[in-house]
Amino acid sequence: MDQPDTAKVATEMVQVTIDGASVAVQKGATLLEACQQMGTEIPTLCYLETLTPVNVCRVCVVEVERNRTLVPACSRMAEDGMVVSTDSERVRHSRKMVLEFLGSSVDLSLAEDEVGDWMERYGADPARYGPVSAPAAAGERDARKPGHHHHVNGETAEGVHQPTKVDNTLYIRDYSRCILCYKCVEACGIDAQGTYAIAVAGRGFDARISTEMDLPLGDGACVFCGNCIGVCPTGALMFRSEWELRRADLWDPQAQSVTRTVCSYCGVGCNLELHTQDNRIVKVTSPQDHEVTSGHLCIKGRFGYDYVQNLGDVEQNSIDEVLQAARRRSPK
Repeated sequence: MDQPDTAKVATEMVQVTIDGASVAVQKGATLLEACQQMGTEIPTLCYLETLTPVNVCRVCVVEVERNRTLVPACSRMAEDGMVVSTDSERVRHSRKMVLEFLGSSVDLSLAEDEVGDWMERYGADPARYGPVSAPAAAGERDARKPGHHHHVNGETAEGVHQPTKVDNTLYIRDYSRCILCYKCVEACGIDAQGTYAIAVAGRGFDARISTEMDLPLGDGACVFCGNCIGVCPTGALMFRSEWELRRADLWDPQAQSVTRTVCSYCGVGCNLELHTQDNRIVKVTSPQDHEVTSGHLCIKGRFGYDYVQNLGDVEQNSIDEVLQAARRRSPK
């Protein structure tokens, strides 16, 4: 067996100093990967291993010596001789402000648990900007023209709160929780599905995720694969079944079990994670570390599970009526 060229291997490594400790990483690795290799935790919201980094959330910023601005660790490549600080006063202040701005305008109550931990760690206090402004009417934010800013009263924090969009039986869109992390856009587009059914519309504070011409999902290019739901970190995109159960105060993650299996619809071999509560499937996900799916599924794998359970059973569970409502066109 041929031995590797040690000189070539050496040239493919770069030496970086992070928080005073030296680490050698593969050439082409990002600063985030270098930090992870060292065991240094870096907060991220818009980053996901299976998606192209878009570096928009800016909570992963770090300070690089001799750089004028803070840099996003998720996309900045490590360079030989770099000196990086991940917890300087400048970094902590920046992360605090980002988290405060998000928390003052977006509903983060269903965001991943780490978000609350970061809020506490960096002393973020969104409430200091005042109460959140009244929710926008249905369609109001979608109709705003780029560059035409409405009056701000100065007494409330501007928010993105608006009625939940419920236009199909599979999943809902609650943009009151959207932080514009672009994950759904990437999963719908170049990184997974290739459908490009959604994109970012508007500018500035009026920027939002939208379908083409703000059409209902069923009237546009959406193929209902649900891959956007699988990557959403805040609950802005959610299974209709989960949304209905939450509204009925019956959603109970502690009572749920997750069973990993193989999708039965075709021979590709996609792995499914069946989330069950009261012996009913309430949603389906796929593991991100599975080499076939990388967390992504088609409409059959993610939503086509009704054939394994009969909601018309004589002995019904308490959640059956709610799950039946999830298959209706509009909420009660």
